[in-house]
Amino acid sequence: MKLEPRSSAPARIPRSARISASPEATERLGAALAPAIEEGDVIALSGALGAGKTCFVSGVARGLSVRTRVRSPSFTLINEYRGRVLLLHLDLYRIEPMDAGSLGLEEQRERGALVVEWGEKLPGLLLEDALHIAFEVEEGDTRVLSADAESGRGLALLEAWRAIES
Repeated sequence: MKLEPRSSAPARIPRSARISASPEATERLGAALAPAIEEGDVIALSGALGAGKTCFVSGVARGLSVRTRVRSPSFTLINEYRGRVLLLHLDLYRIEPMDAGSLGLEEQRERGALVVEWGEKLPGLLLEDALHIAFEVEEGDTRVLSADAESGRGLALLEAWRAIES
């Protein structure tokens, strides 16, 4: 089964930011977004090492009723977690952007939701329909998580993101 793009008319929506003052708050943001996540969704996470991307994915997993502890897939590339929706957690840190297209991610997307650390390395077609969340490190444990989207399910997830209470 090949998933088709869910929208043909791109419409850029301005970023929407949330502040996290702790790793637990970052996890809560992920858990709050989880109810909106569906099979085939793509969430592209970007930010420096240690910015909180894996913490956020832990929250998404908790919100999807995953019972297993989330670990960074830095060396395995992809970890799978069974919950309400199959969570496919990827880390593209060690992958060259031009090589990401050969990973079969379109096929993986058919199986569940992709949440991708270093998501800016994803092939263009996956990025077009993704929710993009950028992690910026402030002082101490404070993080600014800014979200935007271009089209399709990314826009639906952005609306869910905007509905999260800060």
